[in-house]
Amino acid sequence: MRLFRRKIGTTLALIAMAAASCTVALPSVAQDLLSKGHPVKSRTKKIESFRIGHDDTKFGKLTFLGGLELLASDRKTGGLSGLVSLDKGNAFLAITDNGHWVAGQIEQSETGEPLDISDVRFAPLLGSDGKTLRVRWGHDTEALTVAPSGTYVTAETYNAVYRYPWPIETGTERMIGQVALPDQITSLPRNAGLESLAAAPDDHRLAGELIAIAETAPSDAHDLSAFIIGAEGTESFTIKRLDRFDATDAAFLPNGDLLLMERRFNLRDLIGLRLRRFPSDALEPGAVLDGEILLEADFDYQIDNMEALAVHQNEQGETILTLVSDNNRSILQRTIFLRFRLDD
Repeated sequence: MRLFRRKIGTTLALIAMAAASCTVALPSVAQDLLSKGHPVKSRTKKIESFRIGHDDTKFGKLTFLGGLELLASDRKTGGLSGLVSLDKGNAFLAITDNGHWVAGQIEQSETGEPLDISDVRFAPLLGSDGKTLRVRWGHDTEALTVAPSGTYVTAETYNAVYRYPWPIETGTERMIGQVALPDQITSLPRNAGLESLAAAPDDHRLAGELIAIAETAPSDAHDLSAFIIGAEGTESFTIKRLDRFDATDAAFLPNGDLLLMERRFNLRDLIGLRLRRFPSDALEPGAVLDGEILLEADFDYQIDNMEALAVHQNEQGETILTLVSDNNRSILQRTIFLRFRLDD
């Protein structure tokens, strides 16, 4: 039973109606994305093991498949904060936290181990008038998800959700509009706003709706704010904040559960990563979610400032997770791609 509904305009309602009658058409390879973008020279370094100095690959219900560090010649491809996996993991589309699309192709083994990243290109996100988001300082883009109704991007400082067409074929596509949001979202503190975004699958009971999660809360005594954004309104629930972790991205698993990636990055704890899973039927207005911890890692593991998460299924029907770090365009940090298989 939904606790409340708030009308947010006819645009999202029409979008949801369209979503109910179609599926997402994904491009086959990375070359079908950002065709007018700027090509970037890049190379990769292989990450042999997830736990530094150890060769174990099993981490609870996850199996580490492999990883890569991406070294690109243009800093505009740094700061990766949102990600979708395409073509069964052979390609990706990402956004940066300073308003750029980034696309690339991933060479992978039969098991899903990433072997190389190539055909990297980028393009600025454009507003509805064709000007870049940087013109309006609305480029603090942090999360990315794809639905039948389009491509959705969050802007954390503005606490906005932008809608673009799908696919992003040339990189010159303009913003279609913004999703109308209630005050409880638009009034979130600056730099603590919408950091995670996930579109419910077509066969999910929340099909056509978006799950958005705020990055942080004042303390562990305060829950993370989370929202169900749909055609009939926006409803809220909360997620327990534990051990000073912040939410950085979310994605739905094939069975309808929600996966949340969390990051810790401070002087007290140094660096940390956590993955939590929430059952599909727990995603209800007014709920307070805790979830199952699938993975937790610190500086003894090959992690950095982990910010982007994507889920896909391979040819064998296995569920593959891709985790990517935001290097803040700093020579002191890395852009790393990590791959895991979920072995439920």
